[in-house]
Order: sequence, then structure tokens, then C-alpha cells
Amino acid sequence: MKALVHGTLIDGTGTDPVPDATIAIDDDGHIADVGAGIEPPRGADVIDVSGRTIMPGLIDAHCHLSFGFPQMPGIPSARGTTSPEFSTLRAAGNLGKILRSGVTSVACPGGTWFIDVALRDAVEAGLIEGPRINCAGRFIITYGSIIDSEPSWVGTPEHSIGKLCNNVSDMITEVRRQCKHGVNFIKMADSQNGETQTISRAELQAVVEEAHRRNAPVTIHSRGAGSTRAAAQAGVDWILHADLAGEADLDAGAEAGSRLVPTATALHRALEMGAESGRSDRELDRIKHHIEAQSFVLQRSRELGIKVLCGTDTGNAPHMPYGEFHANEAELLVKLGGYTPMEALQACTR
Repeated sequence: MKALVHGTLIDGTGTDPVPDATIAIDDDGHIADVGAGIEPPRGADVIDVSGRTIMPGLIDAHCHLSFGFPQMPGIPSARGTTSPEFSTLRAAGNLGKILRSGVTSVACPGGTWFIDVALRDAVEAGLIEGPRINCAGRFIITYGSIIDSEPSWVGTPEHSIGKLCNNVSDMITEVRRQCKHGVNFIKMADSQNGETQTISRAELQAVVEEAHRRNAPVTIHSRGAGSTRAAAQAGVDWILHADLAGEADLDAGAEAGSRLVPTATALHRALEMGAESGRSDRELDRIKHHIEAQSFVLQRSRELGIKVLCGTDTGNAPHMPYGEFHANEAELLVKLGGYTPMEALQACTR
């Protein structure tokens, strides 16, 4: 048994920090007792953490594990997502970086093959060390959605992170296929920057109904106003980004009880990197606009009581490396959205 003593405790419920707290941990790694004024159990290995804060592990609600970008100079087998074997090993190696940064749970909204499902099961089986993983399969997309980057006669190859489904029947089939292979939730994806709505309300509704019938929640990449409102009205469980949502769109989200994962960190990182991230001045101006709009979204979401989760989009591009920015989103909730530090901590721990 171990006992951490004299630390400041944040328990993740939103209550005030507890000074001079003790946390007793049994031999199975479970918390046996916690609070102020507790004496360490007899025979416990006592660790003095004076001057430090103890809190729950972080949750990154938007962290891609096998999204792509596995190329490594000088390694012939690192051929991108066409090598599922290399992609799997690389993703498994990154789990340690995530865990050591204080993240004990991740939601992975889409990747290649069913690599993320395998990683989740390997962690649960004790084969590898890493955070708890909840994951989707490939994005369900239509023509014009993010990831629809190949010519129409090519579609979305097996190694793509998107699955092209241009009608309700195909979408329902893909939901069933992914659920069969053990995903935790379904990921849909609208247009890359919210410039147009690529998935209809009827298609959204059909995916939600089929997924929910199979006990799988649904999320969506949605930066645009129309797609955000349509997703909320269709019953999508949580919405990723929603940068350009207006007041009426957020009202629809609040009424439906949809959660929001803004992922402001990735936008700020892209802006910080500037031209180094391969973006033009025009693209950087667009990112600035999205950041400004996102400030309103966060502030209004807080006023409406929309539950906001912290997610960073780590792993979606080389400028979002593993283990580096997982705690950054909470800081941006405070700076952009007016959240209190404790509210921000709840958003990334509870």
C-alpha cells in the first residue's frame, strides 16, 4: 500500500481544492481512502507530495492514434497508411507518450483500418501500456466532405481514414460494419472548414438511429453553422469543432443536449506554426477567423449550459505531436470562453 501525503487535492467534481490531503492506494492500485486529516495506513509506503497538486488523469476527447502521417525518413516500411502493420506499431509506441503526459483516457474519433480497436483491446488485456481508449472507425463521409480528396472514380481506398457513403443505405451498412468490428462510437464528417453542408439531415438522422439501436453514440466533424444545427437536431451525441455556429445553432445544441468538443488547440497550433505548417496567408487568415468565431461559441455554450469536453486533435498532423499539448485545451477554455479554472479542469477530467 502507498500513501500520498501533504498534497493539494482536486477531485474533479468542481469542489474547492483540499489542502494537506492524504490519498491511500491499495496494492491493486485502487484508492482506499482520500481526504484531509487522514492518517496513512500502518505499513504504507509514504510519499510526501508537499507543494504539489494531485488530480484525476486528463481526458483528451479528440486524439487520433492511427490517423496517418506515419512516414519516417530512412525507414522503407513507413509508407503511410498503406502499411497497417507499421501504422499499428507506431501508434502503439505513441501510447506511452500520451500516458506519461498525464492523459489516462482518450476518445479517438477516427483512424485507419481498425487499428484503434486493436490498441484499445491490447491496453485492456495488459499487452501494452497506455490510456483507456474509446474509438470510432473510419469517418463516414460524402462527396465534398473532409477526407474526400481523391478523384470520384477512385473514391476512398481501404487505407483511407474516410469511407465514402453517398446515400442512406450505404451509411447504415457502414454503421453496421463498424459496430460488428467493435467500435465504441460512430464518426461522421462534414466539410473540412464548414464552407458547405455535405451531409443531409435525413442522412444524419438515419446514422444516429442505426447507431443508437446498436448502443453506439455518434459524433461528427462539423465546423459550419448549418451542419452543426442539423447534427444537433438529428440527435448526434457530441459535435467536434462547431467553430462557425451561430446563436440559433447553439440553441439547437442546448435543446438537444448535444455535447461540444471545440478542439481550439489545433487551430492555435496551426496559427503559431504559420507558414512552417505549410499553410498560405489566405489559410492563416481563415484560421484566425475560426479562432475569433470560436470564442463566441465557447462563451455562449457556457451561458447555455452546453457540456464542453477538452480535446486537442493531437495526432492529426505533424504540428500536433503526442504527449505535448494534451493539457492546452483547458487553458484556452479560460482564455477564450471565460470558464473558471475549475470549470476547465472539470472539462478535461470528469
